[in-house]
Amino acid sequence: MNIITSEPKVIWNSKAILGEGTLWVPSHNSIYFVDIKKKKILTLNIKTNKKRIIKVDKEIGFLAHIKKDIFILGLQSELRIVNLKNKETIRSIPIEEDIPLNRINDGKIDPKGRLWFGTMDNPERSIKNGSLYCLDKKLNIHKVDTKYYITNGPAFINAENFLHTDSRSKTIYKIKINKKYKIVKKTKFLKFSKKDGSPDGMTIDSKKNIWVCHFGGACISVYNLKGKKIHKIDLPAKNITNCIFGGLNNNDIFVSTALKGMNKNEIKKYKLSGSLFKIKTNIKGIQPKSFKI
Repeated sequence: MNIITSEPKVIWNSKAILGEGTLWVPSHNSIYFVDIKKKKILTLNIKTNKKRIIKVDKEIGFLAHIKKDIFILGLQSELRIVNLKNKETIRSIPIEEDIPLNRINDGKIDPKGRLWFGTMDNPERSIKNGSLYCLDKKLNIHKVDTKYYITNGPAFINAENFLHTDSRSKTIYKIKINKKYKIVKKTKFLKFSKKDGSPDGMTIDSKKNIWVCHFGGACISVYNLKGKKIHKIDLPAKNITNCIFGGLNNNDIFVSTALKGMNKNEIKKYKLSGSLFKIKTNIKGIQPKSFKI
């Protein structure tokens, strides 16, 4: 099946410094994303076009849905379960309190309803301080992998096999785990060249193709499971950070972007950097999962 995609359309010129963490919540008809550096959650109801911005007190890498208005936020040094309607904190789970300069970056729910997330050195020094974790249904934390510069992804092929990225080393890994959260196999799935930018957030469609955002590369590339590039979408923004399938038929792609690190000339060239985009496709995404407690 040939992939067909529409021209990317700006649905929110949010001027995000570091837009990230796209999340589609079908029961809300809404796309959620975050601006890490501005400590904001942004939500857009695509039926009513109603926008909402929620300020948080720490840098936020992602949010994941639990049920109704209950979400789990990936923040600096903690996972926080909150009711976004009344902003009440239900539970806080500390993460890496012994590494104060780290923060949580990307996070996603796997087919079993578990939360996978990664950490990174917030000043973005050349040190491999990042790790990959899984939060299970009993709210136990499992440290699964270590020695990452900048963790990104993950994207799930199935409950045991997933892709996970180290953006600074421009590498996407394919990882297989066992029931005890131990890695049984880890291989390089893709390595980006310098001109490609860095692989950032990604998602998988219902045909098991992987849609990878290029930070610094102004595009999204689509690969099959053999690592062959089968489609490319150019965007009028330089830093493409994250993408998710959603919309009323689950065949729209919502894309977050970032202004971070851009100079005046780049901003002139890529005026829409920091916006949230929507792209129509002829392929459906995998139905989003909620976190199961």
